[in-house]
Amino acid sequence: MGKTGFYTHPECRRHEMGEGHPECPDRLDAIIDRLLITGVSDALDERQATPVSIHDLELAHSKMHVAAIRGLHDELLDELAAGGPHYIQIDPDTRMNKHTFAASLRAAGSAIAATDAVIAGELENAFCAIRPPGHHAGRQEAMGFCFFNNVALAAKYALERHHLKRVAIIDFDVHHGNGTENIVANDDRILMLGFFQHPLFPFSGHDSTAKNIKNTPINAYSRGDVIRELVEMEWLPQLNKFRPEMIFISAGFDAHRLDDLGQIGLVEQDYVFITERIKQVAKSHAKGKIVSCLEGGYHLDALARSVEAHIRVLADL
Repeated sequence: MGKTGFYTHPECRRHEMGEGHPECPDRLDAIIDRLLITGVSDALDERQATPVSIHDLELAHSKMHVAAIRGLHDELLDELAAGGPHYIQIDPDTRMNKHTFAASLRAAGSAIAATDAVIAGELENAFCAIRPPGHHAGRQEAMGFCFFNNVALAAKYALERHHLKRVAIIDFDVHHGNGTENIVANDDRILMLGFFQHPLFPFSGHDSTAKNIKNTPINAYSRGDVIRELVEMEWLPQLNKFRPEMIFISAGFDAHRLDDLGQIGLVEQDYVFITERIKQVAKSHAKGKIVSCLEGGYHLDALARSVEAHIRVLADL
């Protein structure tokens, strides 16, 4: 039985966007506490990654975007030294503090390190408990709590640095992974499958035209039976036809019925079902190779329980 890696880092806690913001450091605390209390963490290979290199970041993002985020970080430090504000506003919901750039590099670095370890056979699969999340960050844009796109970067890295021929990205966050789509659209080495509530931020994805993107908009108040049918009837045939050599997961847990940022009615057993089916495909075509990265999930208890359920499947617990 292969090992499951668990990547996180204290830097990922230091990024915060102000009191009361749903994308907060407490999310990681809730996950880690739950894994400790339940004993799941004892079965995991816990690792910390180095920050991603700028050279690798540019596999997914333009030089201008990377330079802009670094420039905003430097500007914020100068303003703080002069007694200025503690944040720079990116969009109405997204702010940088003085730790955001380092946290973003560490989050992306975790996805890269997990990819290296899984491809090398050190780990069968891995979960990255990282923040900021990434799937709204496009090639040239930060938005929606996201600065760099961890999953899109890891997928491109597997193709370009490890020379895999086909990888799949599966996004089950309640919001459309518009940034990921922006980065991977029309790359026929990548199959991206996602469901998301529509209409809901970022109000995209329902009209995608790229042949390698298979989006399924879901109505508000849909429950697990709708998602399970989608996975069985649409995702599995497409994945088995594509035969990915590795699978990357944008693991958002905000489609849980308790999460206030969406209105989809999933529960922990639905995440078990989805993860089991993904794992079956990975075992059939990719020798089990999966890297899963945390995206959304803002009800702390539901998030922690859902991540536990997801990891239990990955780790055969």
